[in-house]
Amino acid sequence: MQMDADTYNTEDVDSATIQIAPLPRISIQAFCETTETATLIEQVAADRRLIKVHVKVQTGGAAAALEAYSTAPTPNLILIESNANRETLVEQLDSLAEYCDPGTKVVIIGRNNDIMLYRELVSRGVSEYLVAPIDRISLIKSLSELYATPGTTALGRVIAVTGSKGGTGSSTISHNLAWSLSRNADMATIIVDMDLAFGTAGLDFNQDPPQSIADAVFSPERLDANMLDRLMSKCTEKLGILSAPATLDRMYDFTETAFDGLMDLLRSSTPIIILDIPHVWTAWTRRMLVGADDVIIVGSPDLASLRNTKNLMDSLRTARPNDSRPKLVMNMIGVPKRPEIAVVDFAKALEVDPIGVVPFDPKLFGTAANNGQMLSEVDARSKVSETIDEVASSLLGRTEVRAPKRGLLQPLVSKFRRSKA
Repeated sequence: MQMDADTYNTEDVDSATIQIAPLPRISIQAFCETTETATLIEQVAADRRLIKVHVKVQTGGAAAALEAYSTAPTPNLILIESNANRETLVEQLDSLAEYCDPGTKVVIIGRNNDIMLYRELVSRGVSEYLVAPIDRISLIKSLSELYATPGTTALGRVIAVTGSKGGTGSSTISHNLAWSLSRNADMATIIVDMDLAFGTAGLDFNQDPPQSIADAVFSPERLDANMLDRLMSKCTEKLGILSAPATLDRMYDFTETAFDGLMDLLRSSTPIIILDIPHVWTAWTRRMLVGADDVIIVGSPDLASLRNTKNLMDSLRTARPNDSRPKLVMNMIGVPKRPEIAVVDFAKALEVDPIGVVPFDPKLFGTAANNGQMLSEVDARSKVSETIDEVASSLLGRTEVRAPKRGLLQPLVSKFRRSKA
């Protein structure tokens, strides 16, 4: 059953089940007969998956399209709303076909749920026929599928993790979350350390790779699957990292689209991509957050973190109208003698419940950081480790993540395997 676009509730969207590939850099021109469809397409044009797409909307339906392209080249995709009967619509499309450039795709939005009409339109080269009313997600999915490469693997899921302010421990949370997903859910996972100047992924996993993510970003013309494989540092059979150089021998001033090629390649090759995004607000960090399938904000129980978390959530909810709201993880809760905003009050102010509340445990965190280990390697039965697993479980839409059986020698075995990888 289709949902009307005006009543579509984005809070009901489960991003774990909606994996839609971003559209390539194309131009779309829509010819609409109703204001409802014109509004729908304008809303779709603002979606993160169409960030590379140029969309133009005008009124007039098929007749207006025919008039426009009789003297002008056609775009990559023409979207036409038509309430005409079968004979009139077919006649208009036959005339339009005379002016369409090779490679131009045509999508029709109509109100006749008629299989014979659909077959007739497809036989004339129409790429898709959609029956109105149609919701935003369904339209985005249909447009995306027109440009999907046949035979490609399932689209990778991008989870962006950032802190509400410096020092909230977002990098530690993101690295341990990736570890949990790769081990307990048995899913191939990549951590992308995007703090090129001060990233800690290499330290946290006791790795010192000769190459880093900087080689991909500064040489985009050379980036392909083979190069990506060389840049990857293998931590376990299921977990790899693109580490940061963590040096100050150059400036890391990136353009907004600097990471686009890398993200396209990662999406096409890896089931889960964890982005460790530094606490800075630039065009490229915003683009990474807006373009992710899920966003996790790591906060701490103080006023500055509350203000920044609210600002981030408000900005991202506006920029991601067709996605679920950013998720909240509270970290370092219960520091002795430190005045804290109660988690329940923090959540109430944001009108969002945290998916994880991580208690303050300086011995566990300090031991893991100084030894280049994950938290669960130090103590798999700690409350912190259990919370990380619960967060991973919630991201997968599961009620439980079953950890593998752990022997007494498991910490030594894990460290040996990682040192050999």
